[in-house]
Amino acid sequence: MNPDDFPPDARAVDLYLDLLRIRMSEEDYRRLLTVVGPILRAIEQQGLGTVDYALDGEQAQELPQEIRDEAALVIATAVTGRMDNELVELDIEETGPVRVVTDAATAADPDRLEEVAAYIRERHRQNEELRGIAEASDLPTDL
Repeated sequence: MNPDDFPPDARAVDLYLDLLRIRMSEEDYRRLLTVVGPILRAIEQQGLGTVDYALDGEQAQELPQEIRDEAALVIATAVTGRMDNELVELDIEETGPVRVVTDAATAADPDRLEEVAAYIRERHRQNEELRGIAEASDLPTDL
């Protein structure tokens, strides 16, 4: 995918990708575009809505963590139009470490980060409850 294929109003994404092109090896940059390209096209075609964009496909799992982190930041830039997003790792007892992208102000505020962690814990609890109901009903449990 070529960055010229991204939405014309995605100037922040273009700028961020240009910075990454300079910083990253050509191979790593190509791999990054392979992962973020479909997501950026989906954002362009379907709008943002309330969708979780997860980098959990087989192709993304094979990437080094650094490229996955940059991919998350590219997607956040596309969603927010801002380049001050930060990736933080939260230690969630129920799930283990969780990497999330948030704005710089939230990343620097322990109280806000605890609110994010509480949301993740509650969502995990709900997913486990739904998984149990599905299992008891002989339905697929891959939520």
